[in-house]
Amino acid sequence: MKFDKQLPDRDCPDEDFLDDTRRREALLRLLAGGALALTPWQLANAGWFSRKLAADRSVHSCKGQALVNGQQADLQTRIRAGDRIETRGAGSEIIFAVGADSFIMRSDCQLEIAGSNFLIQKLKLLSGSLLSVFGQRKANEGVTMFGPTATLGIRGTGVYMEAEPDLTYLCTCYGSVALASSADPDDSEIITTTNHDLPRYITSEPVKGTRIRAAPVKNHSDSELKLLEVIVGRKVPEGFGASSYVR
Repeated sequence: MKFDKQLPDRDCPDEDFLDDTRRREALLRLLAGGALALTPWQLANAGWFSRKLAADRSVHSCKGQALVNGQQADLQTRIRAGDRIETRGAGSEIIFAVGADSFIMRSDCQLEIAGSNFLIQKLKLLSGSLLSVFGQRKANEGVTMFGPTATLGIRGTGVYMEAEPDLTYLCTCYGSVALASSADPDDSEIITTTNHDLPRYITSEPVKGTRIRAAPVKNHSDSELKLLEVIVGRKVPEGFGASSYVR
């Protein structure tokens, strides 16, 4: 196993980050030498890489070009409703939280957030991929999430979305969403899952009368969902188990 001994690019790495990085490097050395054989799920449950974010923090980690409103993000950056987040270039990534919700944005991704301060009401994924977990909402506080070809109604759940110009990929990892085609709101489906049960492609054009069709589970993992729940002080729901799929 190859690993980088240098710290990821950060403007202001703090002591918590340095401590977590040293623990990670030590564990990777053990893994590389065959001293440990742990799955990502086991590592996340062991608490090696994550802790709840402090109340005055938004960013858990970032690497490469990760921009908030056009400015490079670091561990001190605050993210809230009204912001635009982007990652640019291969290997770029940002992991962050807004209120009770948390996210992993992969490379070459663009996301717009709307709502009130730290309460998200709308998310628009313009491009790229986003793994999200959402805290439970009151009836009047639901989240609407938009992809290029799909609209989702969300309360408390975990979802993974990929956005392409004429295609949206959605995996409802656990919880429930109301899914509808952007082109035809009547082309819709209520999805309730516990373990990545019903992934979907939503296309711009209908096939056999619908724009919604079955898809495989891809490009996200249980350990990442565990991490996202931990940094907002929660656990994955009871009944959600480690899957055999790892990104």
